[in-house]
Amino acid sequence: MSTDPDPIALAEAAAAELARLTGVAQHDIALTLGSGWGGAADILGETVAEVPAEQVPGFHASGVAGHSGTLRSIRLANGAHALVIGARTHFYEGRGVRAVVHGVRTAAAAGAKIMVLTNGAGGVDPAFGAGEAVLISDHLNLTATSPIEGANFIDLTDLYASRLRDIARGVEPGLQEGVYVQLPGPHYETPAEIHYLRAIGGQIVGMSTALEAIAARAAGMEVLGLSLITNPAAGMGDDPLNHEEVLEAGRAAGPRLADLLSRVVAAL
Repeated sequence: MSTDPDPIALAEAAAAELARLTGVAQHDIALTLGSGWGGAADILGETVAEVPAEQVPGFHASGVAGHSGTLRSIRLANGAHALVIGARTHFYEGRGVRAVVHGVRTAAAAGAKIMVLTNGAGGVDPAFGAGEAVLISDHLNLTATSPIEGANFIDLTDLYASRLRDIARGVEPGLQEGVYVQLPGPHYETPAEIHYLRAIGGQIVGMSTALEAIAARAAGMEVLGLSLITNPAAGMGDDPLNHEEVLEAGRAAGPRLADLLSRVVAAL
């Protein structure tokens, strides 16, 4: 029999501790800010509190460059509170799927009804240029796992909520949409794998988001997904792939992404 703590109970404990540390009883919206998107936290509204993630049950310091490793409570202009999760756990870190989706489950336990998931990703579709923000319309989960345990059958038909995507396009009419593919990582894909992903309908590829989105839906939240195209995927460009390229693309696009995301959140 597993001795691991129940994941829902752990999320509830994390939400209770987060409320104690921040002084905010309930958060209305939550955002996980991936590579390139972190600057949005500085302009969303008034920061009420910022907590090192490891002080909250179930969280760990971020193991990936480009992630802040904190949980931040922000009061928006309309008086609502946003929880910004800068401590994303990736599947390839080996902590298990429960750890990957703990932030999402904590956000739900803290009261959030909307989960905004962002990432830096490779462009499989040549229509998406490096530095462009793309709405996630759907996903292909190729991790060979799920955050859902037991006979709990969750409908994913409108996982990346069309209502929220419509709002985002109202704010930024030029936003394109694409199907996101999550692979386990941490290695980048081969050109043959990218050719395969294109053949089965993938347009964006990365190592996060899909598992979190499934957990968010299971927790009853609406999901909005946004990818920063940091580079052409393997075989789609002339240069080899490296993580520094991802970070540099994020730095270059950061102010523009922050502005976009702050305007979208204000409209949700």
